[in-house]
Parts: sequence; C-alpha cells; structure tokens
Amino acid sequence: MELSVSHNEHHRSHRTGWLRAAVLGANDGIVSTASLIIGVAAARTGQHEILLAGLAGWVAGAMSMAAGEYVSVRSQSDTEEADLALERHALEHEYEVERDELAEIYVERGVEPALASQVADQLMAHDALGAHARDEIGITDTVTARPLQAAVASATTFSVGALLPLLVAWLVTPVMLIPAVGALSLVFLAALGALAARAGGAPIGRASARVTFWGAAAMAVTAGVGALFGVAV
Repeated sequence: MELSVSHNEHHRSHRTGWLRAAVLGANDGIVSTASLIIGVAAARTGQHEILLAGLAGWVAGAMSMAAGEYVSVRSQSDTEEADLALERHALEHEYEVERDELAEIYVERGVEPALASQVADQLMAHDALGAHARDEIGITDTVTARPLQAAVASATTFSVGALLPLLVAWLVTPVMLIPAVGALSLVFLAALGALAARAGGAPIGRASARVTFWGAAAMAVTAGVGALFGVAV
C-alpha cells in the first residue's frame, strides 16, 4: 500500500523586510501620537490644541519614519551593492581562488571535500555571483534591502497607527480624553502585537504583552512629564 505524504511548509522569512518596517511604523504611530496627546492633555491644555498637536505629530512622524527608513535601508543596500561589486571583481580576476573559497565554505558546513568541490563547480557554472552572494556574504533575494518598500510600509502604517488615538481624542469628551486614549491605545497595541506575531509565525501572547508593556510605559512617562511641568510637551 502506498502512503501519500503531504509536506507543506509555510515559511515567513520573505516577509521580514516589509513586516519589520510595518510593525515599527504602526507601533510608533500609536505610541508616539497617544503619548503626545496624553502629555499635552495632562498639561491642562484645551481639546482643540490637543488635536492640533496630535495632527502635527502625525504628519511629522509619518515623514520622519519614511525618511528614516529609506536612509537606513538605503545605507544597507549600498553596503550590499559594494560587497557584490567586490565579489564580481574577484570572480573576474581570481575565479579559481573564489571557487576554492566556496568549496571550503561547504566543507565547513559538513560536506565531504570532493562533493563540496563538485557543488562549487556546478553552482558557479550556473550563477557564480549568486552562489557567492548567498553562501559567502549572506545576501539573498529574501532578505535583501529594499529602501522604497520599507519607507512606504513604515510611513503608511505609522499614519494608520497615529489615526487611531487621534480619532479617540476627537470623539470623546475632554474629561475622558486621557483614560480613553490610554486604554484604547493599549488595546490597539495588543492587537498590533498579535497581528504581527501571526504574520511572522511568533507566539501571539508574548508579542502582544511586549508591545503593550512598552507602549504603556511610554504613555505613562509622557503623562507624568506633562503633569509635572504643566506645559505642552
């Protein structure tokens, strides 16, 4: 009797580039905007001024996240391109040395020397630069830097995250503003942590607790500063 075996593995490492930027953007949008609103409200500021400060923080934060992500990931991309150029030059001028170097990498990973040489020969015949980029430098299509993708994901999710506490601040009465923004922002953060964990295949409870804890700490510190100084912070 023949047995049918189904082997389906759903890996998630291809999501790391945009997922990291998206989670960072949404988390920062919720935490920074909610903290700003709570800090200004704790300084006994009017609701109009609170909303104005929140809107300014929303716009400035989204632009800052986009610029910061693009510059940082672009720097990573520049480094990768420089390494690939160096490797391309080495392959053009020292092909045999590079071939031996690749074979040695496979030997260190447990492949028999003779087989490692055959593997290096075949992989380099197929795509020499790709083989060295992957196995020597650690650059693959899955984890390669994508500056524009990171910038757009971060700015977009920051805007969505910032909109949530702003809507709460706009809808509730002034007396309920601080507790409502604080409580609902923690709910938003917990949901974000769960969503990010599910997308990345990580434990949901731990991720939600981690995001919620640090968000609560940020809002508490900002509220304390606003109440202490009695000015908009």
